[in-house]
Amino acid sequence: MRPIALHPDWIVPRWPAPDAVHAVFTTRAGGVSRPPFDSLNLGRPSGDDVACVDINRRRLADAIGYPPVFMGQVHGVVSVVLPVVPPLPEDAVIEADACTTDSPGTVCTVRVADCLSVLFTDRAGRAVGAAHAGWRGLALGVLERTVAQFCQLPALADAVHGAPIDPADILVWLGPCIGPGAFEVGGEVRTAFLAGDAQAERCFRPQRDKKWLADLAALARQRLQALGMVSIHGNDSTASWCTVGNPSRFFSHRRDSVALSGSGRMAACIWII
Repeated sequence: MRPIALHPDWIVPRWPAPDAVHAVFTTRAGGVSRPPFDSLNLGRPSGDDVACVDINRRRLADAIGYPPVFMGQVHGVVSVVLPVVPPLPEDAVIEADACTTDSPGTVCTVRVADCLSVLFTDRAGRAVGAAHAGWRGLALGVLERTVAQFCQLPALADAVHGAPIDPADILVWLGPCIGPGAFEVGGEVRTAFLAGDAQAERCFRPQRDKKWLADLAALARQRLQALGMVSIHGNDSTASWCTVGNPSRFFSHRRDSVALSGSGRMAACIWII
């Protein structure tokens, strides 16, 4: 087992994952980036000094004991199995918004700054996964795609002689994201979710000028429950989980990109040791 030395401000999920499964959600603390990206910005496309971002990424790798696998996220639904076979060139970008693995030491990682990070494992700790869920990816089915791939991983299928894993045996953790008091959207967002499930109506509150306040975490919980998952932890849509409302702890694209000409990125990581 490699040593793990996490920054005390980073968030370690409180969920009933087995001892072999480790996970962390980084905050702004512990890096070298200067304002407005201070300090642990992990996003290269953010406009920050790339050298600072690379130092921050090395600090994260040193803290967890393994190199995180960063993807080129595009707000889509593609999920990949890690490690990618055959191996990609060193400078290649994995174009995906989710990943799964049953390989120990492979760190599934998603970057966020208002979007929702969703981490997965099974009750026996044989496999893990991570998904980046902004409203577009969530409405298009990124969680459904990731869960389907997760359930097909060899470590899970072999353990039950090829039978599909029971969704009730999948554990889920939702990370911080833009909260229901800050996520104002147009009618097209509401329409996109209601087209898939009329029950999504309760996750939207009407505002003036045909706008709506959307509860992104609640929309994710709703879709996961529809898949049969009952062990969903983390973000409960309360104020402490809101990236916009906690500027000293979280980056926020919506809050900072215009006002400060840039926003950093946090990371959600999960791996098996």
